[in-house]
Amino acid sequence: MTAVPWGGVWMLLLGVLGAVVFTRIRIISRRKKQQKVSHTLSKNKTPPPLLTAFPHPRIWLIAGVVGLVATLYFQLRLPQAESNDISKFIPTDTNNQEQLLIVRGYVASTPRVTRSQRGQFWLSADRLDEVKNGEDKDDVSQGVTGKVYVTVPILQATGLYSGQQVAVTGILYKPKPASNPGAFDFEKYLQRQGAFAGLSGRVVNVLDKERQWGWWEVRQKIVRSHVGWLDVPQGPLVSAMVLGSKAVDLPYDIRDLFVKAGLAHAIAASGFHTSLVLGLVLGLTRRSSRVTQFIVGSLALIIFLSLTGFQPSVLRAAIMGFAALVGIGLGRRVKQLGSLLVAGVILLLVNPMWIWDLGFGLSFLATLGLVVTVPPLTQRLQWLPPTIASLIAVPLAATIWTLPLQLFTFGVVPTYSVVINVISTPLIIIISIGGIISAIAALILPVAGTALASMLHYPTGWLINIVEFFTNLPGNSVAVGKIGIWQILVIYALIVLVWLVRWWQKKWWFAGLLAFCVVLLPIWHSANSLVRITLLATGNEPVLVIQDRGKITVVNSGDEGTGRFTVVPFLQKQGVNQIDWAISTDFQASDGNAWLEVLPKLPIKVFFDYSPPAQNALTTREIQQQLQKQKGLYRPLGVGQTVRTDSMVAQLINSELPVLQMQIRDQFWLLVGNQKPTILRQLIETGALPRPQVLWCSGRYLKELVIALQPQVAIASNANLDSQDLSELQKTKTKLFFTRRDGAIQWTPEGQFETFIQTGENRSSVM
Repeated sequence: MTAVPWGGVWMLLLGVLGAVVFTRIRIISRRKKQQKVSHTLSKNKTPPPLLTAFPHPRIWLIAGVVGLVATLYFQLRLPQAESNDISKFIPTDTNNQEQLLIVRGYVASTPRVTRSQRGQFWLSADRLDEVKNGEDKDDVSQGVTGKVYVTVPILQATGLYSGQQVAVTGILYKPKPASNPGAFDFEKYLQRQGAFAGLSGRVVNVLDKERQWGWWEVRQKIVRSHVGWLDVPQGPLVSAMVLGSKAVDLPYDIRDLFVKAGLAHAIAASGFHTSLVLGLVLGLTRRSSRVTQFIVGSLALIIFLSLTGFQPSVLRAAIMGFAALVGIGLGRRVKQLGSLLVAGVILLLVNPMWIWDLGFGLSFLATLGLVVTVPPLTQRLQWLPPTIASLIAVPLAATIWTLPLQLFTFGVVPTYSVVINVISTPLIIIISIGGIISAIAALILPVAGTALASMLHYPTGWLINIVEFFTNLPGNSVAVGKIGIWQILVIYALIVLVWLVRWWQKKWWFAGLLAFCVVLLPIWHSANSLVRITLLATGNEPVLVIQDRGKITVVNSGDEGTGRFTVVPFLQKQGVNQIDWAISTDFQASDGNAWLEVLPKLPIKVFFDYSPPAQNALTTREIQQQLQKQKGLYRPLGVGQTVRTDSMVAQLINSELPVLQMQIRDQFWLLVGNQKPTILRQLIETGALPRPQVLWCSGRYLKELVIALQPQVAIASNANLDSQDLSELQKTKTKLFFTRRDGAIQWTPEGQFETFIQTGENRSSVM
């Protein structure tokens, strides 16, 4: 409810309403039972107890007050930059020149490899020095505080460890918010971590040469023992299944494979791994006293926490594990639901930002599903052998409780998730237990740990093959679209009703049908009625997505990485599973790799290619092979040839700049590149360019194009204009947008052009 305006007040009102309603219900229930008592006494029978199945109204009032206080506490604990936070000293006026700075501090995390193959770590900054003429100027040194997100060349990060004092030379910058719908919000991510600045580092100098012991060293020994004979990717995969993927540099292709298959929990340190550790310890100490079991189990949990890092999902499992150990020590049974709620409250008191941590949310909900939903599911599967019934009930219960959150976050359903979990669970257990045993052996005798890890070669290979097989099947994932706050609240209300209310338990299928309708009906209505043009913020190549009542047209794909991180997430969160028409031009002499990122996830029916085939022969051949697998059509086109779809008419009128004109409904668009500036100036001077309603250009020749063509709307990728040029442009009747400043630009027939960043969709909070 922290994402809902006045969410705490709404929770308080809900508590008051619940108290009033259930007070009335209790009164009616009490009268009916008193009548039954009178009737029973008249027949000389023992009267039934005066009990009610409804919670006391005070509980509702307390719940409402707690909800209000919790949301207020969340706002009070929002990370704020201190007065001397390093983000306050980011250079703002550098005359378009890079200002080198030296940031000193302590490494606060183990370095890892990013997707762009750079080393990344968190730095606790304590000093900032300015670099002038290649020299460190101590006279402009400044004491600072705060966390910094640091990326450096991979070789510069090699050998760094947590707690080490370093000085990083690089460029300090402010993180940017998401520029496109569905894109990763870097600014929001850092805010949740309590950081407000990033550092693109070039050189790392280690200030303390003495090697200090830390848990990172133990972690490295374990990873080396697994990689020794298993090699890559089996070795890092086993390490990730023991320590979690955040503590191990698991190759991104394997990480993405498991996430896509719905097996992210297998490579993330979670309750599953914690239960395995506790199970092994309690099994080895089953003949010992309760005190011994408690001490050894607690030590095992502390060591496991230290190795995996204090992640919210692991902390939740560890608190529940400690509760179980306390129950063993006292000889009492612990209520799992109670310990789960206590763990959630403790963690959110420590850091309320974790309520929006996806790992914490999925871990909490999956555990809740295991506690309250597995037993009834197992009862309904009594006709199966107990082992098979359990294998089905566990992933199914976890999926029921986590799927709404996944739809709210990603808008994608992994189709074969439950099936893969059922098939792979035995292998995951074998690999995890084997990995834990080999890790312990490696700490005692490295050779023994490596030898034991080698026995996991075939199980790990089989697991990878199973995951690859299912992820390569047609329809391995379905994009249903990102659901809204009201939808996720309604779905979870239905799930809770099935859990708690007997009538809904009997009508579980009706609740499922309602949830299905709540998700799909709004998406179906939007897809079949929406008409919208979205110009994504993607740099120097225009990328347009045209949504016309369920028909999708994509113009260009951007540079490498744009397809995976911008185009695909945007379309999937719109509930798009297929592109009807794709048009490829060559605005920045790119090799078209982004199409190769889009095609595996979103099939294309018809692909129109205006790119020069000789220049992109290899990429063109790969695109053709992908289309052939998907039974799509490839249509090479030349200058002057026209593309006609249900949504638009397009024509490339110049291939050297290039220039693409489009007629989209009643809007005439002109996309102008600047690869050949002399040709562009010549076309402007001769008036050879058609006059559009909407103009796009990279920004370098925006002034000349606007004055010459006088469009109603002009969109440029950047706003690197001097004040005089900007002043002249503002005097024209043309409305200006800059995608680097305003984010994605969207147009609908009912309204004006809207900017993504200025709509407040992703700026208002850290949710």
